[in-house]
Amino acid sequence: MCCLAGFDASDRLHRRTPPLPKPKLYERIFPMVVTASSIRERLIRHALRPRNPTKTLPRRPKDPPPSSSILHHIAAGDLRASITVLRATPSPFPASVYSRLLHLCASCRALVAARCVESHIISSSFPSPPSTFLLNRAIETYALCGSISDARELFDEMPHRTGGTWNAMISAYASAGCPSDAIALFVRMNVSGIRPKDVTFASVLRSCSSLLALTLARQVHGLILKFGFCVNVILGTSLVDVYGKCQIMDEAHKQFDEIPDPNPVSWNVIVRRYLDFGQGEKALCMFLRMIHVGVIPLNFTVSSALVACSDSSWLSVGCQIHGIVVKNGYETDYIVENSIMELYAKCGCIEDARWIFNCSVSRDVVSWTSMVSGYASCGRLNEAEKLFYEMPERNVVSWNALLAGYVQSFNWEKAFEFFHEMQRETTEIDFITLGLMLNSCAGLLDSEKGKQIHGFAYRHLLFPDIFFSNALLDMYTKCGNLKSADLWFLQIGSRRDKVSWNSLLAGYARHGRSEEAFDIFNEMLKETTPNEFTFSMMLAASANIFMLEHGKQIHACLIRNGFNIDVIIRGALVDMYCKCRLLDYAVRVFEKESSRDVVLWNSAILGFAYNGRGAYSIELFEAMQRDRIRPDNITFIGLLLACISEGSVSLGCKYFYMMSDEYGVIPRVEHYECMIELLGKHGSMVELEELIRRMPFEPTIPMWSRIYDSCSKHVYRRLREVNGKLISNPESSPQLCEDGNVV
Repeated sequence: MCCLAGFDASDRLHRRTPPLPKPKLYERIFPMVVTASSIRERLIRHALRPRNPTKTLPRRPKDPPPSSSILHHIAAGDLRASITVLRATPSPFPASVYSRLLHLCASCRALVAARCVESHIISSSFPSPPSTFLLNRAIETYALCGSISDARELFDEMPHRTGGTWNAMISAYASAGCPSDAIALFVRMNVSGIRPKDVTFASVLRSCSSLLALTLARQVHGLILKFGFCVNVILGTSLVDVYGKCQIMDEAHKQFDEIPDPNPVSWNVIVRRYLDFGQGEKALCMFLRMIHVGVIPLNFTVSSALVACSDSSWLSVGCQIHGIVVKNGYETDYIVENSIMELYAKCGCIEDARWIFNCSVSRDVVSWTSMVSGYASCGRLNEAEKLFYEMPERNVVSWNALLAGYVQSFNWEKAFEFFHEMQRETTEIDFITLGLMLNSCAGLLDSEKGKQIHGFAYRHLLFPDIFFSNALLDMYTKCGNLKSADLWFLQIGSRRDKVSWNSLLAGYARHGRSEEAFDIFNEMLKETTPNEFTFSMMLAASANIFMLEHGKQIHACLIRNGFNIDVIIRGALVDMYCKCRLLDYAVRVFEKESSRDVVLWNSAILGFAYNGRGAYSIELFEAMQRDRIRPDNITFIGLLLACISEGSVSLGCKYFYMMSDEYGVIPRVEHYECMIELLGKHGSMVELEELIRRMPFEPTIPMWSRIYDSCSKHVYRRLREVNGKLISNPESSPQLCEDGNVV
C-alpha cells in the first residue's frame, strides 16, 4: 500500500497511466474471487474516475396519468391493454376517451369489452347520472357488436332519453335486420313528442323498403316534407330506394329528379331499381345521363349497366360502357371485370370474354364461374366442362352454372348424372340446384324422379323456399299429375304467389280441363292480382272450350285495368276469336299495332285458314314476307290448310317445296298429311302418287285412309298397297272398288 501513499491525481497530466494487467484465467472464470491484485486494480480505477461532486442519483420517473396511458393504447389499437387500464382506474375519464374506446370496441366487435366500458361509465359517475351522450354511443356500439338485446336493455334502463337515444336505437334495429321493431319504436318516438331527425327518417325508410311497406313509406314521406327535410340528399335517395323496391318507379323517378345535387350513391340507387324492376333500357338511360352530367359512377353502377346490356343483348351499348370503364380506370375492379365477361359471354362473343378472362390477374371463383356459365349458355358444353374441371375451387354457383347448361340444352339424362356427381363431391346443394333438377324431371315427364327430388328437399329443409315450391308445382302440372299439384299447392299456403297460381292454371288449361281452370281463376282473384301471363292462359282456356263471352270479359278486363297487351296477349286474343269464329274481332286485334312476331302471324294465318278464309291467310303470308319475318313449320301448316280451303293445288305445291328450298324447314308428318289431303281432295292423283313415292317414311294409317278415299272418289286405280308396298302396275295389282275395298 506504500506505493500509493505519494500518488497525486495531478500526476495524470504529466505521465500516462500504465495499462492494467490482464486478469488471469481463474479470475475471468470466477470474477468474485478477492485477491491482492484485484483490490489494487479496483483502487486504481477509483482514483482515475473523474470527480463530480454536484451529481445526484437519478430520480424514479413518475407514472403517466391514466388518461394519457389509455389514449396511447387506443391509438395503438391495443384493446386489451386499454381495458386493463380502465379496470385499474376507479376515477372517471373524459368523455372523449370513453367515446374513442367505444369506437375501438365496435371496430373489434368486442362485446365483452363494450360491457366493461358501459359499466365503468355508470359506476365512475355515481352518484351523478351518467352521460346520456356516452350511453347513446354505447347503444350504437352494442348494435355494431351484433347484440341488439344489450342495446335495447340499456335503452329501457336509461333514466333520461334524448332524440339521439331514440335515433341510436332505431338505427340499431334497422341495421340489425329488425325493420318491424324499428318502425314500432319510431311510432313510440312520435307519440312521446320527440322530433325525429334526418338520420331517424333514413333508418325508418330503410325499414319500410325491407318490409315493402308502401303506405307507411308515403306517411313517412309526408312527415319529411312537414319537418322541412325535402332537400336532403340522403333522404331523397332513401325515398327513391323505397319507392323503387315497392315497384312504383314513376314515383321513384320523380323523387330522384327533386334531389338538387344527386351524388353517385343516388345515381346508383335509381339505376339499380330500374334494373331490378326489369326495365333495363331505362336503367341504361339513367346511367348515360349520369355520364353526361359528369358524375363519376361507382363500380356497382357500372356493373348494373353492364348487366342491363347483358340481359337485353345490347352488345354495342355494352362496348361503349366498356370504353367508359377503361377511361375511368375500372378495368382492374373484379366486380366490373366479371360483369364485362358476362356481357360478352351472353351476347355470344365468348372468345372476347375468354380473352378478358385470360388477361385477368385477379381471377377468382366468380370469374371462373362466369366463363363456365358463358360457355354453357352458348351450348358449348365441352368447353364448359373442361373449364369447370380446371377450376382451382368451386362453389354451389359453379356447379349450378354447368347444370343449367345441361338443362337448357335439353340434355336431361346428363343433368342427372352431373347431379349425382355433385352429391358425391359437395354438400352445398341449394334450392337452385333442385329447381334445375325439377325442370329436368318435367322435360322427361317423369314425376317419380320429381317425387325423389321432393323427398330430398324435405330431408334437407329446402322446401320452404318459394322458388323451389313453384318449380315443384310446375313439374307436377307438366307431368299431368294434377292431384299431387293440388295437394302441394295447398301445402304452400300463404307463401304462394302469382307464379304459383299461374303454374296451376297452366296445368289445368294444358290438360284440357278449362272449366276447372276458370274456377281456379276465380279463387285467384280473391287472393292476388293476375298478370299478363294469367290472362293469356285464361284466353287459351276460353279458346279450348269456345267460351266466347268469357274471352270477351277477359279482353275487357285487360283494357279496363291498363294491362300491357303485348304480342303474346294479342296472339292469344287472335287465337281465341278465330276459334270462336268472331273473325272481325280477330282482324281488329291483329291490325291494331305494327309489332308482330312469328307466333302472332301464325295465330292469324292458322285461324283464318281453319275458318275457310284461306285467301286472307295467303295475303297475311305475303305481308309477313314484306315485314321480313322468317316463317317456321307452323306457318306452312297454316298455308297448306289455306290452299286446301281455296283449292289452290299449284300454290300449295309451291309453298311445300319453298318450305325446304328457301327457308330450310324440313317437312314433317303434318305437312305431308296436308299435301295428301290437298292433292287427293282436288283430284291431282298423279302428283299424289309422286308425293307418296318421295316420302322419306312410310305413310301412316290416317294417310292411307285419305289416299283410299281419294282413289275411290276420283276412280284412280293406279294406287294400290299390297303387304305395305306401293305397286303402280295396274295389270298386276288388285283393283280398288268404288267403296275403296281391294277386289
